[in-house]
Amino acid sequence: MSIKFVTSHAESIVSADDIKRLEPQAVAALETLNNKTGEGSDFLGWVTLPQDYDKEEFARIKKAAEYIKGNCDILIVIGIGGSYLGARAVIECLKSPNYNSLKKDTPDIYFIGNTISPSMVTELVSICEDKDICVNVISKSGTTTEPAIAFRIFRDLVYKKYSPEEAAKRIFCTTDRAKGTLKALADSEGYETFVVPDDVGGRFSVLTAVGLLPIAASGIDIDALMQGAAEAQNDFNGKTVEDNAVLKYAAVRNAFYNKGKKLECFVSYEPCMAMFNEWLKQLFGESEGKDGKGLFPVSCVFSTDLHSLGQYIQESGSSLMFETVIKFNKPKDDFVITEQEGNIDGLNFLAGKTMSYVNEKARQGTLLAHTDGGVGNLVVECDEISEKEIGYLIYFYEKVCAVSGYILGVNPFNQPGVESYKKNMFALLGKPGYENEKETLEKRLGIC
Repeated sequence: MSIKFVTSHAESIVSADDIKRLEPQAVAALETLNNKTGEGSDFLGWVTLPQDYDKEEFARIKKAAEYIKGNCDILIVIGIGGSYLGARAVIECLKSPNYNSLKKDTPDIYFIGNTISPSMVTELVSICEDKDICVNVISKSGTTTEPAIAFRIFRDLVYKKYSPEEAAKRIFCTTDRAKGTLKALADSEGYETFVVPDDVGGRFSVLTAVGLLPIAASGIDIDALMQGAAEAQNDFNGKTVEDNAVLKYAAVRNAFYNKGKKLECFVSYEPCMAMFNEWLKQLFGESEGKDGKGLFPVSCVFSTDLHSLGQYIQESGSSLMFETVIKFNKPKDDFVITEQEGNIDGLNFLAGKTMSYVNEKARQGTLLAHTDGGVGNLVVECDEISEKEIGYLIYFYEKVCAVSGYILGVNPFNQPGVESYKKNMFALLGKPGYENEKETLEKRLGIC
């Protein structure tokens, strides 16, 4: 497998010389990453994970997935951020955004604990009525507000449906190896546990038990997923931008940033990639958005969003953004357009052509239009949408993000800004220990 990274449609903005000038920084960033000498080096377990993952736990993940597939109609996955985005992205990409509506021999999978919306929780509780359920709660500590509330609700639901002995078999905890509230509860109740590695941050955790258990429960071949990532681990170690697409992409992103671009728009022409785009937004947003720096990650699915955001991108995007299109050469499925008598819709000129052919021409037409409008376009070209290819793509993007962050001069593996809203929320809720801040915050909000 390989990824073809195409920059030719951005050369009017970022030239080959611009990329070459950033090559020494990119190479140094890659060496810093591989040698674990930079900021955040305690969180680099993902770098070698595809080849040195825990094989015993991997086997337990597959066994647990088989139990889930054979004993429930619905799997509830509880987590927020990296604790759910990667798994949902892979499932929707490799199965379907309509996965829960498909005819299949695997359970429906619903993700919760990523919002505090009472409507979402109420709806899901209703969906679970008269259904057999299993729960996979994913939290390093067990005290993160959104998933902790959801776990309270769905743990109670499991215990109302089943005996304590049966309930214990249906709850799976992905958490810290040895400590924390959730680990202690799991040990006391007899829930099977899987590990959130200490050296892998949430947004890089999709290829750990965090993502692999729900992915395996959907029927996806996680051996092939890991094989693809392992091949990527071997492939992206070249020392020049011509030999290593990771270096080139990281350099190009920083070249755009240095020229004043503020946004990278991730684009796909397959709706099944929408959640993958969401995973990319977290990966790059949390990794680079700090110290007043970083490109703001946004996403579109074309041609859908061409009828809403296309006008802005075409006419006003040049000063603000560049686009990165993830392109697959082979569609998962295809459909041949037929000829219709009378040619009422005027589309008989497409008779005999496939939908994938039309989709590709839409991509090419958009690329030309947007580059004519001054919006630089990058293309990440993959062969097909398969387990191996997606595993490869995941690792590719993780490494691009890390190298790009080091070039930018930030620690790609912390997220100091995430804690700010939590502190304010706890104070406003009256959590013990935050009493002194409550009155001040309420005055700022105009709460009497």
